[in-house]
Amino acid sequence: MTVDRIAEQLGESVDFLYDVANEMEPEDGEIWVYGAGDHEILAFTDFGVENLVELIKIHNELKSRSNP
Repeated sequence: MTVDRIAEQLGESVDFLYDVANEMEPEDGEIWVYGAGDHEILAFTDFGVENLVELIKIHNELKSRSNP
């Protein structure tokens, strides 16, 4: 599933998801899909989506703790 689609489904910004996904590795389910003209898009396996959702929860918890 692409980062754009996940952002839409979760109601998060694509930029935020890129920031969160920056902590992930390919073994976490993060993949890059390359198209014509070296166009690339961030995508995730099903396992990657699960990991991304968990990281989003962690980021949101940390943000709420720092902004009481």
